[in-house]
Amino acid sequence: MTDYAIGDIQGCYDRLLEVLAIIGFSPSRDRLWVAGDIINRGPSSLATLRYIERLQASAEVVLGNHDLHLLAVALGGHKTRGKDTLDDILQAPDHDRLIEWLRQQQLCVYDPDRNFLMAHAGLPHIWSVEQALGYAKELAGVIRGPEAAEYFTHMYGNEPARWRENLTGMDRWRAATNYFTRMRFIAADGTLELATKESAGESPAGYSPWFNFPRPDKIRVIFGHWAALEGNTPDDQFIGLDTGCVWGGALTVMNLDTGEKTHCDC
Repeated sequence: MTDYAIGDIQGCYDRLLEVLAIIGFSPSRDRLWVAGDIINRGPSSLATLRYIERLQASAEVVLGNHDLHLLAVALGGHKTRGKDTLDDILQAPDHDRLIEWLRQQQLCVYDPDRNFLMAHAGLPHIWSVEQALGYAKELAGVIRGPEAAEYFTHMYGNEPARWRENLTGMDRWRAATNYFTRMRFIAADGTLELATKESAGESPAGYSPWFNFPRPDKIRVIFGHWAALEGNTPDDQFIGLDTGCVWGGALTVMNLDTGEKTHCDC
């Protein structure tokens, strides 16, 4: 069995099948770690979501901001936006099953044997691995539980911008969501800057890319979300797999044991 991790697919179903064919992926033998943003902006969100859902135990999935956006539309009363490609999912006959499956996915996954953690946006330096796993479990419980409608109704927003352990309720949930799924630039005290989406060299004053802060635990972090990086980070401890397929870049898959990356042009 081979484990692979894949970056943001965002509804690019044909490219997903192409890159999986290149590596000879077989669900009966292999496992696919999906770094979030399965759907949205690409042409085939429904087909992509159905494919990943059918993998069942052959997939490890973390939620990205676009995946949460679909849930917010379906469960929180929000409207789709101009560039969204979610209508095929929302109108599908298996819509309820797909939405429920998506709600069951995680915010981060951890493999202690390989010493890596995968989260859509990454792992802030202010959290240990144990803290991140705890906050992810807490937030997943909200998404799966009776407070989901409240959460998705009020999920959007940039405040509070800094994590504090004494945060409660919606402030706590929203802050954790932003670290797991929207983080790019961060200050030394953990304050997030969520407006800037440019490359790592375009840091706002007082902020740096989250992976520029050293981690004493040396955990390897696999993430997506930041297409402007084109997969480039200054240290192979931090592995960016969003190479901008939906924007005409590439879709990237990495063998988790060898580190070999395979791309298909988009």
